Amino acid sequence: MMRALLTTVLATALTATAPTISTPAVAAPAVAAPAVAAPAITVPRLPAPTGSHPVGTLTRELVDTSRADPWVPSERRRLMVTLWYPAAAPSGDRARYVTPEESALLLAAQGLPAGDLLSRVRTHSFTAAPPARGRLPLVILSPGFGLPRSSLTLLGEDLASHGYAVAAVDHTYESAAITFPGGRTTTCRACEIEDAPGLVPAVRSADVSFVIDRLAAERPGLIDPARIGMAGHSIGGNSAARAMGDDVRIDAGADMDGAFVVPPPAGGLARPFLLLGTPDVPTWAENWPLLTGWRRWAEVAGAEHDSFTDYPVLAEQLGLPAGALPGPRATAITRAYLRAFFDVHLRGRSGALLNGPSPAYPEVTFRG
Repeated sequence: MMRALLTTVLATALTATAPTISTPAVAAPAVAAPAVAAPAITVPRLPAPTGSHPVGTLTRELVDTSRADPWVPSERRRLMVTLWYPAAAPSGDRARYVTPEESALLLAAQGLPAGDLLSRVRTHSFTAAPPARGRLPLVILSPGFGLPRSSLTLLGEDLASHGYAVAAVDHTYESAAITFPGGRTTTCRACEIEDAPGLVPAVRSADVSFVIDRLAAERPGLIDPARIGMAGHSIGGNSAARAMGDDVRIDAGADMDGAFVVPPPAGGLARPFLLLGTPDVPTWAENWPLLTGWRRWAEVAGAEHDSFTDYPVLAEQLGLPAGALPGPRATAITRAYLRAFFDVHLRGRSGALLNGPSPAYPEVTFRG
């Protein structure tokens, strides 16, 4: 999934850099043929957030000194977190999408030459911009297995532009590349462990509880600890259900196309939960009865597994064919339904979009 998409995205960009040589068709004076300039690479642009607030961002390293890293037990558990929030005004530089080291490793993980393409992408968030006043609901984002937290930037920025604090968590050694302060960059150790998928939801549940603890303590003027949600893509969505079972502070959760490698709590999950994914996600039907609170099961026609991440948008700007559901449309659907879900359950707003078919989003149908 990640491999196929990133391979095509990044291979297209890199092969465009190879210069070609023009050779004269007939004999000519002894003058070297000039090299033809390589086509200029257009760095992809991320769609702008749709809300009225400018978006600020901070990147933090959080160290859980009480816990050994589950994948490298000789280390303490260290996490990188990106926090997005409504800014008082757009100020400072726009944050880059990933670091050059992360870009190079993401490419290398696909067997491609190293390059900094992804680090040249700029987000719509302003680094360290002062936050707007007021305590905000917090949404935690957890990426798919092997994917970095940056893969959910489009969702995170959009929620922040509508008045949420959003924390995307890189689960160390579960991503192809995570750069820490000082330049150390880790790779996916968990990808080398056969039974890792069965362990990931519990690991991420502990990560999320720790992140909530730290953010609530460090930013009491920004975050309202009584209004917390979580959403994840792929196994990150499965982890949202596990985290809700372990931590009663998480009021609502969403799974974007993630099969239940680990089922919800045996006694049922009685808090709101949204399933948003491709048609016929494995394990959803058998685990549906265990979602015993407010629940919705929405299927998106034409979507693929990675449609709920940033990658289709990046791919299409590099000239790759759009899927049945083009990247910008997939982004619009993901943003609209996740925002509607959290608006209902963290803000008490009306959720008409979740009550049935919408003419604005005919691709979406409800199974439950």
